[in-house]
Amino acid sequence: MSSEAVVIDIKQLYGEAAKLPELAEYVKKAQELAGEGKIVVLTGHGPIWLYLKIAHALHGNARKLIYRSPVTGDVTIFDHDPF
Repeated sequence: MSSEAVVIDIKQLYGEAAKLPELAEYVKKAQELAGEGKIVVLTGHGPIWLYLKIAHALHGNARKLIYRSPVTGDVTIFDHDPF
C-alpha cells in the first residue's frame, strides 16, 4: 500500500460508546484525519451507521477508501485513483 495512506481507527473517534447526537463531530474528526486526495483506511470497532456516514463523507475527498478487518482483510469501498 502507498506510504501516503491514512489509517483511521473508528473507535478512536468516539471513545467508550458512539452516540448518534455526536455524529457530526465524529465525521469532522475523520475528515480532518483523512485530509484531501489520499488513500484512507477505515478500521477498528464501531457501529455500522458510523462507518457508513464516514464513508459517505469521505467520498469526493479521499482518492481511495479501504475497509480493513481481521476477518475480511482489505476491502476497497471506492477507488478514484487514475493509476
